[in-house]
Amino acid sequence: MKIVRSGWCAGAAAGDAVPVGGLLVSVTDFTADRATDLPGIARAGFRLRRAWPTLDGAVGVWLWTIPTRRRAGSVAVWRDADAMRGFVGLPEHVAIMRHYRTRGTTRTGTWAVDHADPGRIWPDADAFLRRAGA
Repeated sequence: MKIVRSGWCAGAAAGDAVPVGGLLVSVTDFTADRATDLPGIARAGFRLRRAWPTLDGAVGVWLWTIPTRRRAGSVAVWRDADAMRGFVGLPEHVAIMRHYRTRGTTRTGTWAVDHADPGRIWPDADAFLRRAGA
């Protein structure tokens, strides 16, 4: 299973100190019912990613896909759960979720990390995605 991912896109909180309690990693894993939905999902993800450097509490994000499995999603790092909830409630995100929610299955996961090193975060996210796709 080959995971194709974007480069790391740093967010507005990328240079901030890691708060007590750590940062929050969130993984979204969407499996589309039809492969023909993947291009639209990718475009929507990249539109949201463009705003990443300005999002309050966003440390960074990768977009990823496994086209042969009709899967796509994101791995995002947040200052805290409030920052993540702020993003989830953005009108652009809400519209995308409403458009695609009946077109597949969404799985999510979160965990805390005590560092902001993308090179150490991705291996855990990769393992999560591989377990979810087994």
